[in-house]
Amino acid sequence: MNKNWWRKSAENIPNIVIRPPGPKSLKMHKNTTRYFRGLSSQVKLFPVSFEEGHGISLTDVDGNRYLDFSSGIYVTSLGHCHPKISEAVSKWANKLMNCHDFTTPVKEKLVEKLAGILPGNLNGIQFYSDGASAVEAGIRAARAITGKQEFISCFRDFHGKSMGAVSLAQMLRGDVFSYGPTRAPGFYMVPRPNPYRPTFAKADGSIDTDGYIDFYKEFIQEATVGNVSAFILEPAQGWGGSIFPPDDFFPKLRKLCDENNILLFSDEVLAGMGRTGEWLCLDNWNTIPDIVTFGKSFGNGFPVTAMVVKEEYADALDLISASSSYGGNPMACAAALASIEVIEEEDLLENVRTVGKWFLKRMKKMQEEHPIIGDIKGKGFLLGIELVKDKQTKEPFNEAGKLVYQKAFTKGLAWIPAGHILRMSPPLIMDEKFAAMGMDIIEESITEVEKEFGY
Repeated sequence: MNKNWWRKSAENIPNIVIRPPGPKSLKMHKNTTRYFRGLSSQVKLFPVSFEEGHGISLTDVDGNRYLDFSSGIYVTSLGHCHPKISEAVSKWANKLMNCHDFTTPVKEKLVEKLAGILPGNLNGIQFYSDGASAVEAGIRAARAITGKQEFISCFRDFHGKSMGAVSLAQMLRGDVFSYGPTRAPGFYMVPRPNPYRPTFAKADGSIDTDGYIDFYKEFIQEATVGNVSAFILEPAQGWGGSIFPPDDFFPKLRKLCDENNILLFSDEVLAGMGRTGEWLCLDNWNTIPDIVTFGKSFGNGFPVTAMVVKEEYADALDLISASSSYGGNPMACAAALASIEVIEEEDLLENVRTVGKWFLKRMKKMQEEHPIIGDIKGKGFLLGIELVKDKQTKEPFNEAGKLVYQKAFTKGLAWIPAGHILRMSPPLIMDEKFAAMGMDIIEESITEVEKEFGY
């Protein structure tokens, strides 16, 4: 497979032929939302209707072509309609779509490949069709492994929208009321390190990682009943705004979990499978979890996810009735296997590391030159720009965030809003040329918004 398969379709993007959202998009959106409800914020802010995607480009029904800085919200990370992945899914769609959890040739290859790329002895594997189901299975597995029932998770992490997954996350979210009225019993939340807005800080104002660890120790003793099964968290926050902890955090958290016989559960549905330049996001800190979940990028758009435990805990999967109707079907396994092979064959981990460094350098320069950019965040292709009204007070600038998102989308950049934090998750195949093109659009939009607000 030619690793430059996407370049021809990337010629002349972005190309806006009619101001988006165009008339066809708006009409289609209006017709659809007569019945289809519960849309994400990004659609509500910019109701464009897409009909085609290839590589790093998206095309709407009005003929506008966009540069993709979203990857379908961290999903189509290897480019839209990658030929190898599409061919693999098509083969099994015409051969064997489903046979519950029986073994198939493509499943055999996938589990061997997955066990081979994961660190340590993470090789007890089960497949699912969505991230929340994988997280729920991880919760059940943790209980079966430890015989304990309590869980600790972190502020502003996100793990899915089913009961257990919801109980691991923030339940009051603006005008969203479906997360209450209370979380499930035995689920607790604690603050996680945010270097720009630390809960625990040293005398010089810098983040104090030990302050968080000491708080966790006290919290386990005072707020729980000593029955904590697992500490569950995203290695880097996605929905929360592309926030990474200090480099010493996860090694110290691993040590704390070991000292208290608590499992470390890394939910990598968003951050895993190459997005930070490593197979696991936790690989950036040489930390091996006891349980890990994958999704989004895992099948490059095909609904396939995984929950994996260490070998010594694998028998627990037999105790929780781990199988599912769609998990591990041949099409899903083909998509996941092809996705892993593409990352290897196209040397995408190295591309993410290299271009990721360029992104951070460019974002740092923007931070220095723009009064409303308070902080930049990122590793690899998991990136964020935090907008503030004042760099001293760090007051979030939500109004600016919405406007920058809309302006950049109008100019031909398909991407992700997150309130006052601009999120970027380009396809892992992207090079510096198109990375610069996207950042130029974002910076131009920020400049326009600054002028509108009188900066």
